Amino acid sequence: MRLILIRHGQTPSNVRNLLDTSVPGPGLTPLGQQQALAVPAALESQVPDAGIVALYASTQTRAQLTAAPLAQELGLSVQIRDGLREISAGDLELKGDKPSILAYLTTARSWMMGDRDLRMPGGETGNEVLDRFDAIIREAEETHGNATVAVVSHGAMIRVWAGCRAVNVDSASPENYELSNTGIVVLEGSMDGTDTGSSQFGWKVISWEGSPVRPELADAESDGPTAELDAEPDAASGPTAELEPEPDAAS
Repeated sequence: MRLILIRHGQTPSNVRNLLDTSVPGPGLTPLGQQQALAVPAALESQVPDAGIVALYASTQTRAQLTAAPLAQELGLSVQIRDGLREISAGDLELKGDKPSILAYLTTARSWMMGDRDLRMPGGETGNEVLDRFDAIIREAEETHGNATVAVVSHGAMIRVWAGCRAVNVDSASPENYELSNTGIVVLEGSMDGTDTGSSQFGWKVISWEGSPVRPELADAESDGPTAELDAEPDAASGPTAELEPEPDAAS
């Protein structure tokens, strides 16, 4: 199966640098709406002849609003699934201070490095997060076989899932896999490992376009803490923008 993962457009909480992971959560900013409208053309350019047969989105408003223009373009309904929602911030919900954002990013990165029993403060474990997303991808694979499926989800969720399930993502270097609002990740493979020979999951990242769908719609200063998962604020390529109490949010 070919899987196209799309991060939602910019939200007001992204601009305010808040860890906003509740359901249904905020809608899109005017810029986010423009980003969503640009997704169909961007997919045509990045994934020519994609032949998308199904479109899924999370239970969060921002994902559904981002999916809507693509659904209209493709003549598809948006299938809403709770398992695709953002990683819950738990006790860190609606926080925007540096320690809270660092705690969120550090936990997510620990999952990518293998410590998946670790629990987000007041939230989910890595295994719980991966299991719920896995369930929807299995559903899509069982329903649509080797076809192409698009999923509109969230910054941390996409990066953690791809980092844990794709055999060609270096989880030790998450700073190399940033994902801005409406960034697009394309994978090919399966949930049983047959496509790559891995022991369980068989996904490979074919392309990782971390920038927004059009350069003129980029706003790196209001992209959300989960645009990157490098939890080292002093690192050369670390998430300095995300650790400032200015524009950004974790969803």
